[in-house]
Formats: sequence, structure tokens, C-alpha cells
Amino acid sequence: MQFPDNKMHDFMQMALDQAQIAQSHGEVPIGCIIVDNRTSEIVSVGYNEREETQNAIKHAEIIAIENACAKIGSWRLEHMSLFVTLEPCPMCAGAIINSRVEEVIFGAYDPKAGSVGSINNLFEETKYNHQPEYVGGMLANESAELLQNFFREIRRKK
Repeated sequence: MQFPDNKMHDFMQMALDQAQIAQSHGEVPIGCIIVDNRTSEIVSVGYNEREETQNAIKHAEIIAIENACAKIGSWRLEHMSLFVTLEPCPMCAGAIINSRVEEVIFGAYDPKAGSVGSINNLFEETKYNHQPEYVGGMLANESAELLQNFFREIRRKK
């Protein structure tokens, strides 16, 4: 991993902050940030926007990747770390691989759609031309609690 543990914790907390913004917009609370490993600067942020945009691909990771590519002027996000509050789904794992993100740190595991260990692990598939490093479970309880409370509230309202 590129950063000391306390810095990784701070970055994951920033991803959780993005998740809370998503929740305030009525979105599933998932947040993401992308950090330049060389400078420790935040390059981009994103949170789920599927409900607001009615667009199935507007996941936090996709938005953060789009923003980072636009900011640096390249589709290659080499030397970048992506922090996200939930294990990436197959679409987001594919986007991470294709954008050459160096490493991924995620919070809660996703037994229904997770593609970095829960259902399968696209990051360890050697037939792809890039395999990001990854760590799962960072601030997992906080990430899971945010999601559980969100869905509990939806069920309560029904």
C-alpha cells in the first residue's frame, strides 16, 4: 500500500463523507475518492447518482474515474489509488482495470454484487492486462452501517 495506515483511514473517511452526500440526495450511500500516490492529493471524488440521473452506470467509482480522467487529461490513472465504501461491482471493477488504477481500498464487502472477492475477483484474473492491488474491509463497519441504516429507513417508510 502506498500510504501509512492513518492516511489511508483519512482517505476512507473522505469516501464515507461522499457516501453521506449521496444519502442526502436520496441515493444509495456509496462514496469514492481517487488519490495521486505520488503527491497524496485528492484528484477526484464521486458518489452514487443513479436515482438522480436515472442512469444505471452512475456508480460512485465510475463518476470518480470520469472526473479523474478529465482532470489529468488521460484515461490512464496510473499512480492512483481509489478508495470506495463498498466492494466494487463487476462494472466498476472493469472500469478500474481498464483505467489502470494502481490500487483499490474498499470498505464493506458486497455479497450480492462484489467482484473483488465476494462473488468473484476480477482483480486477480491474470488474463486481464492489469491487476490492481487491493485491500478490503477498511472502515467496513462504518460503511456497512451507513448502507444498513439507509435500507432500514426505506423499509420503514414502506
